[in-house]
Amino acid sequence: MKNNVLIFKDLETIEYKKALLYQENLFQNAVQNKLTNAVQNIPHYLLFCEHLPVFTLGKSGKIDNLLLSEKELKEKNIDFFYTNRGGDITFHGQGQLTIYPIFDLEKLNISLREYIFKLEEIIIQFIKKYNLKGERIENAAGIWIEKNRKICAIGVKSSRMITMHGLGFNINTDLTYFDYINPCGFEDKGVGSLAFETKENFDMNEIKKKLLPYFLESFDLTLIDE
Repeated sequence: MKNNVLIFKDLETIEYKKALLYQENLFQNAVQNKLTNAVQNIPHYLLFCEHLPVFTLGKSGKIDNLLLSEKELKEKNIDFFYTNRGGDITFHGQGQLTIYPIFDLEKLNISLREYIFKLEEIIIQFIKKYNLKGERIENAAGIWIEKNRKICAIGVKSSRMITMHGLGFNINTDLTYFDYINPCGFEDKGVGSLAFETKENFDMNEIKKKLLPYFLESFDLTLIDE
């Protein structure tokens, strides 16, 4: 097996809890294999999915950035989870492409900072195809439009240089859900989506097909079947 091969999984629409368990199993297996040298050439994994409505709060986030009570969450049928990723609060739901790379950065020969930069660059280059200019903001991981509307949130965890969690890329996302939080902890900035910015709706399967090659090229990965 080549050293940097990728197994891609499309989990389609899935509850956050189920997707979290799925990626945690892959993550823990990769960490354990690395510690014991049980498997020398385990693959990298890339998961694409859409979630049922859920707010997630990162380990450095503030619960005050959730603007709904527990009762209101239940009434609106929105789940809530504390997570061990970086970043503050964000929303995942249908119409948003949520992306979970389980990558071994040591095998890729990149640092965590370089990894996040590459993730951001993938989104910047991808939305350029739709005549959108994606930008970075200092000390705020993710990609912004006009520096005030976040189109893609990024929050990751890394252990033994293996990653989990990832990106929330707004495609056809119902942006009204973000009214119930201070997105990523910001009270003075908004949220965008590919549909909102271009005034078009997009086929999510087509977006997935078009986006996957960007990951393969950026991280020099070879796609294989499991």
